[in-house]
Amino acid sequence: MNLSLHDVARRLIAFDTVSTRSNAEAMTYLADCLDRPGVRVAVQRFEWDGIEGVNLLATAGPPEPDGLVVAGHVDTVPFDGQPGWTRDALAFELDDARAYGRGVSDMKGFVAQCVTMAATLDVDGLARPLVLAFTAAEEVGSRGALALARKLPTLLADVPAPKLAWIGEPTSYQVFHAHKGIVSFEVVVEGTGGHASRPDRGVNAIVVAAEVVDRIGRYQAELRDRVGDPVIFPDCPYPTLNVGTIRGGTATNTIAEECRIKVSYRPLPGEDPRAIHRDIAGRLAAMDGRDRGGSASRATIVVGEPQIVAALQTPRGTRLERVLLEVLGPRPVAGAPFATDGPALASAGIDSLVCGPGDLEQAHQPNESIDRQTFEEGPAVVRAVVERLCAGPLQG
Repeated sequence: MNLSLHDVARRLIAFDTVSTRSNAEAMTYLADCLDRPGVRVAVQRFEWDGIEGVNLLATAGPPEPDGLVVAGHVDTVPFDGQPGWTRDALAFELDDARAYGRGVSDMKGFVAQCVTMAATLDVDGLARPLVLAFTAAEEVGSRGALALARKLPTLLADVPAPKLAWIGEPTSYQVFHAHKGIVSFEVVVEGTGGHASRPDRGVNAIVVAAEVVDRIGRYQAELRDRVGDPVIFPDCPYPTLNVGTIRGGTATNTIAEECRIKVSYRPLPGEDPRAIHRDIAGRLAAMDGRDRGGSASRATIVVGEPQIVAALQTPRGTRLERVLLEVLGPRPVAGAPFATDGPALASAGIDSLVCGPGDLEQAHQPNESIDRQTFEEGPAVVRAVVERLCAGPLQG
């Protein structure tokens, strides 16, 4: 089957696969694209928070060891209500320099390149298996990849699980062998409501939450001194922390009874990912909990359980690393500032490298785009890597 890269990207971007929606229709389309002689397509369905998630695995080549996983996710971050959009987020558009659409950089563009390449790949000429792994719910904690890793031997049937994976996240083709983790949790401040004219009879949760944010901010400044390996993370070699959202109160004449704060941080490889969470919980437990309205009562501060995506650190010098640098040309190999499905794949014994055609500064942005030439040359790049690793003599 001959597939047009533009047509695949157009169809794929048109599916609204924001992580809080099912991606089933998009995966059905991709499965149809990949259904050809010599390719076995398996679909895995799972549920999280009442949402149907679908992972897709397409396998070609003989049941031999030393194959390659090429991985990508099809979910996207929200676009509805995001300021700055001047284009239809679900429409794939081109001008002379750029291709546009939600996910074209992160990372439906790479998935479209892989599918287009696979349609004309000489699968009978493969000496080792190629596995295309497309996942759901990566943007919300790699839920799809975790589900996939648990069932990978069953989904692969008689094919030995490859030991290497290429994840095509947006890196402008820089090669990353490591990345920080991401840990997210919620802090809930529970005060005592009442009429705003009598602050002495209540506890304003927003006021107490402001002190919570201040303490977290002070701790964030301390983390800058916790420097890790500046070679792996030259721009930011320390754990980072972020207060993402804060919501509380119902009206200006009412004492806020509750305030919710969502926090995330990015631990370095080799660190206990729960350590910063424990430190924050300890610091908040030491707070007085009173606001400044004159009440002797105290708010309750509840620190929620963390949701963890582990850090990644793949050994240097793998066959995949050498081939990527042969195809793309010499470049530094370092650590990414963002998290990926790599740690979930590591739980199945697969070492990942992160390298893709999209641009990180375009990911999650309004009018998301990718360089048109880079996008259109992508299937040839994927083919060159796949053929070096999965066809002919085993390299190194």
